[in-house]
Amino acid sequence: MRYSERELLSLSRQPAEKAAEILMRVPKKGSVLKKRLVKLVVNFLFYFRTDEAEPIGALLLEHCRITKEEENVFSISFIEEPDRKYSFECDTEEQCQEWIEALRRASYEFMRRSLIFYRNEIQKMTGKASDRHNHFRKHNSSDSKSSHWTRFSPPPVNVPTCTTVIQRGIQPT
Repeated sequence: MRYSERELLSLSRQPAEKAAEILMRVPKKGSVLKKRLVKLVVNFLFYFRTDEAEPIGALLLEHCRITKEEENVFSISFIEEPDRKYSFECDTEEQCQEWIEALRRASYEFMRRSLIFYRNEIQKMTGKASDRHNHFRKHNSSDSKSSHWTRFSPPPVNVPTCTTVIQRGIQPT
């Protein structure tokens, strides 16, 4: 999926689920840890120079692996490109763990699995299967020899939705 620089810039200005100045290393040869403002917005992790308002890069947190490397260090690598690894060093182990949990919850896949889990739990508690795909109900008539089908609308479900389904991480140039 492609994004324009303008779309990414606009998204980077949205309120963050989590933000902090932490040390970061990009997957370039000879790269060193540099202090960056890191900002999680939906399923994008934007990173900024600490004195600039525009991001210098963005990671799409889909099809990626978030790994705790050391006490205060975690990394993000992409399943399709495991050698492309971004490292982050936090001030404390607690901060590191908070980032790992927030990043894992940010992906569309995590939200999808959570929705399926809670739908199954509701089904267990109520004993009712979801009518999500069944939009017609069969009704028997009073003479019991015939029946007819009636179209109905399933009740609305108040579940947050995610319309962004993304394939892999990106980094604007």
